[in-house]
Amino acid sequence: MLENGFAKRGKSQGMVDGGKIAEGRRWFSWSRRHCFFFLLVLGAVLFLYNTNINDMASNWNPKLWLQYNASKWWGSFNSQTQNLASSSTPGPASEPVSASGFKAGTTSSAFSQTGKIPPTKVTNATTTTSVATQKEPVPPAPVPYVSPGPYLVEYPYKYHFVINEPKRCEQKKPYVVLMVPVAPHNRAHRDIIRSTWGGESLVLDKVVTLFFLLGLHNGEGAEQRQKELLQESTEHQDLIQGNFLDCYKNLTIKTMMMLEWLDAHCSSASYAMKIDSDMFLNVAKLINMLLDAPKTNYMSGLVARGGVVLRDRNSKWYVPEEIYPGSVYPRYALGLGYVLSLDLPKKLVEASRHIKAIYIEDVYLGLCMQHLGIPPTDPPDWGYFQVFPVQYSRCAYSKLIATTTHEHSDRVWAWKDFKKPGPYC
Repeated sequence: MLENGFAKRGKSQGMVDGGKIAEGRRWFSWSRRHCFFFLLVLGAVLFLYNTNINDMASNWNPKLWLQYNASKWWGSFNSQTQNLASSSTPGPASEPVSASGFKAGTTSSAFSQTGKIPPTKVTNATTTTSVATQKEPVPPAPVPYVSPGPYLVEYPYKYHFVINEPKRCEQKKPYVVLMVPVAPHNRAHRDIIRSTWGGESLVLDKVVTLFFLLGLHNGEGAEQRQKELLQESTEHQDLIQGNFLDCYKNLTIKTMMMLEWLDAHCSSASYAMKIDSDMFLNVAKLINMLLDAPKTNYMSGLVARGGVVLRDRNSKWYVPEEIYPGSVYPRYALGLGYVLSLDLPKKLVEASRHIKAIYIEDVYLGLCMQHLGIPPTDPPDWGYFQVFPVQYSRCAYSKLIATTTHEHSDRVWAWKDFKKPGPYC
């Protein structure tokens, strides 16, 4: 009985094993057919894919691809940027301000360049619409804003003048043009200058003409401020305003636009002087110096030699090594006040196309002068230009051309006292 039982179980087990083998063979046969079918379909897909790529290759345009994907980049970028107020101390501790008013988040790694550096532009593709469907043309995606970084500014660039005086030099025929950079809101400084040294129109038989350089006001009340500037321009006809954000970092843009303006509208003058709005200017002493000055390739002022590049991140004039690797700057005239012959603006604008625009404006002009191979000239007397305020006296001011002034000094009173008859010393 035991043997019969074992025999029955063995026979049953054999039947089960045989069934599993048969089932496995059927599954293998089914899988092999499906694998073959899958490979056949995959081969057809790859063939069609390669055919489409080959057909498309001759017409593929990378700019169209860039335009298609720009909206993704812009959406990601736009979520991280916003308009901001101007910053007076650029550097790692504060986000930089661009000419267009955006906060920047990138840093450029090179200083010298061989061409212009305008923002990247994408050529708009022509959108073809079907007559049957009458689809609306898809507007081009906005180009993502790319900041030049906290130590460089957007120049060269196609800026334009919002307020301009293109005919005044032609009408006045000045010997020297005084160019004063000043913030749009600082009407008080402009009025002080107009009522003191800026009001001198004929000195030692030489015509002197005054202009103020401004950018755009930013923040609350900008529209009202612009209306006031237009009214002031109508009244005095001495404002020149560019369409860039007026802030400390953009002084280089303001200076380069000054040179563009001089070249375009005032090249018939002999000299121009850029001078800060908090300065005292002895116009007669300036004219006396220029009467004996070179007529071409001339820039003079308080000339700095061996100016050390500041690597302290807390400094207002910090510049990292990747922007300027040298330890000292080339010779340059300090921005408080310098004079130049009117052949130089065109040459400096051309030189700027080869040197990336650092935010320290007087250093940048020194770099452009170095590119031209024209070193700034020392004045006849080292005391003509004073970076530290000189205590007012008729005698002391008669011996200098320009000096910074104390913040709370009465410049109108000092000017009236300086101009009264009698010996200076």
